[in-house]
Amino acid sequence: MEALPARARVYLTGVTLLGLCCLLPLPGVPRPGVLSSLPDPRVPWWPVVLLAALYAGCERLARSRLAAGPHPGGTFHPVLLAGAFLLPPTAAALVALPGALLLPVEHGPRLARRLWRTGRLVVAVWAASLVHLKTGGRDAVANCDMPGALATAGVAVLAFCLVLTLLDGGVLAPAPGGLPRTRPVAAWWRLFLGSLAPLTVHGLAGLMMALLWRSPYGPVAALLVLLPMGVSWWAFAQYHRERAAHQATIRALVQAVDIKDGYTRGHSERVGRASVLIARELGMDDERVEMLRFAGILHDVGKLGVPTRVLTKNGPLTPEERRVIELHPEYGHEMVRGISFLGEARAAVLHHHERLDGTGYPYGLAGGQIPESARVVAVADAFDAMTSTRSYSRARPVPVALEELERCAGTHFDPRMVKALVRAVGRVGWHPTVTADEPRRTAVPGPTAPVTGRHGARR
Repeated sequence: MEALPARARVYLTGVTLLGLCCLLPLPGVPRPGVLSSLPDPRVPWWPVVLLAALYAGCERLARSRLAAGPHPGGTFHPVLLAGAFLLPPTAAALVALPGALLLPVEHGPRLARRLWRTGRLVVAVWAASLVHLKTGGRDAVANCDMPGALATAGVAVLAFCLVLTLLDGGVLAPAPGGLPRTRPVAAWWRLFLGSLAPLTVHGLAGLMMALLWRSPYGPVAALLVLLPMGVSWWAFAQYHRERAAHQATIRALVQAVDIKDGYTRGHSERVGRASVLIARELGMDDERVEMLRFAGILHDVGKLGVPTRVLTKNGPLTPEERRVIELHPEYGHEMVRGISFLGEARAAVLHHHERLDGTGYPYGLAGGQIPESARVVAVADAFDAMTSTRSYSRARPVPVALEELERCAGTHFDPRMVKALVRAVGRVGWHPTVTADEPRRTAVPGPTAPVTGRHGARR
């Protein structure tokens, strides 16, 4: 907890206390027996215990060595939602408690993450169960009234999704230097839309479990619903393993470039970050945003084929050295052309040094001939190059770099991409690793040298 900022500790404490309140009985509800929150004395303990054990056991299995690999998280929400459809709010919240509280946490701070995971799930399940109860869903499930059961379950799932994303949005909102902090509504809306479809599927599976539980076949039949859920979890885990392998491939390539040209270390990651800012400002979907992040990170991978003495040379390049370094986009494209998951990012690696007026390289493409991904990365690359100290130039302040991009818009850069970056940086800020206040390593062209000058090829 000590490692968390004060605002995060306050927020975490609030969510934890809210979760504890959800475990208390509702006002005016009879308090029969030990489980005081159950409104019906005939409701026994065993459904709560069975569903809680089932949820905790399934989540434990998903994290076991038998299912090695990244855990997608939220795989067994159908069990929680089945509890929300079968049990009163507090009893349904208890179903989430053991699994969320006792399962291991992969990253620190562990106590904070454990409390956060528990609090958000308890509150979300409680809200879903309460909405389901108030809309008459409990009777619809008991009577197997399918239209009514579907409608009330849909409302409950919507409440479940709203609570989860609102609580997650509270974590994203104070994130420093990121887009969610300054556009919380847009960030939450993307989060909500991304969560709604999978949670709707989970809700249908949970409703099927609840209906079978209430049928003459009983809980044993309800457990059969978990078989297809297990298959879907396995397929999803395979997707996450493949994604982790993609990330590892990209990290290895970027680390190789950083080792070769240590003076620009971190440049690739920052270009990826700037590319994401532009893409989001242009309203691109998440898949394209991720692709452009890859493109920005890998745009200079071809420098592995350029002699180190050229990359780190102090002073101007000779015509021969310039021709050598201008081959790095083609080298990079050859290196990544066989990596199918990169898609459009490969075009950005090849064409990020083309210019709108047709005087760029390697092919002299002009205007709309240049792929959109390459036009995004070109602006992001130039921006970070100008705001970072290099062996041949000193870093410029961010406002000066943005003015230079605007000056070159229409000839060198796509004006649409430049305007998007200016808007995004104006809203979220930009904090380069190296600032214009730090000393230069060499007395070559100063901060007023244009981006289109003789050293531009070394970006």
